[in-house]
Amino acid sequence: MPGDRLRPVDLAREHGLSTQAVRNYEQAGILPMAERSPHGYRAYTRLHAQALRAFAALIPAHGHPTATSIMQAVHRDAVEEALKLIDESHAQLLEDRRTLATVRQALRDLAPPPEPDRDAPGSAGPGGAVPGSGEPGGTFVGPLARTLGIRPATLRKWERAGLLHPRRDPKTGYRVYSAADVRDARLAHQLRRAGHLLEQIAVLLGQVRAAGGLEPLEGAMDEWRGRLSARGLAMLAGATELDAYLKARR
Repeated sequence: MPGDRLRPVDLAREHGLSTQAVRNYEQAGILPMAERSPHGYRAYTRLHAQALRAFAALIPAHGHPTATSIMQAVHRDAVEEALKLIDESHAQLLEDRRTLATVRQALRDLAPPPEPDRDAPGSAGPGGAVPGSGEPGGTFVGPLARTLGIRPATLRKWERAGLLHPRRDPKTGYRVYSAADVRDARLAHQLRRAGHLLEQIAVLLGQVRAAGGLEPLEGAMDEWRGRLSARGLAMLAGATELDAYLKARR
């Protein structure tokens, strides 16, 4: 091809794409519109190649939908809109880092639950089990609420939100909180005090249960931190490629 003219296959090959994908990106506004030959063939340039490199670098940093919106904004000459989208991604990454730090601290602070007061009303009976529960160390809603310094209604609200899953005493119908339920309630309490939403806490507690407790979850925390670090580095790479493309467009 003369000069810096490129065929669709030339752009596609660098990124392991099909030529149809390149044409789709152009139609979607991810790439600038290509000139057409008298016979209708697209003629891409080095600028298109730089745009595709920027888009490919933005995907791991911001996700495919946001990367698409960033490139579309650039090609509408709405650079401020593109920068706002990037700022929002950075803000989300910072919030995710804060959440991770909060969860780690909550796990660190989560000491084994205290032994129930055998003399307290509604607490475990002789042998450490609530009568009729068959579970050592089980406790009712009142004693657990007092231990956490919250209202019983709060525990019931957490149950409705899917945070807690206490069993029912077959004789009385009262809620019976096992040692695992107490652990989950304490962790939920820590995270609520840190300002996290119930739906966010429900996801974490599901991970705790799936991992079989808090200790196995440490590995998941390390993986989470690794993903956040990878996304932060991807944002740097994406910013570099986008900056190069914006300069090439001037």
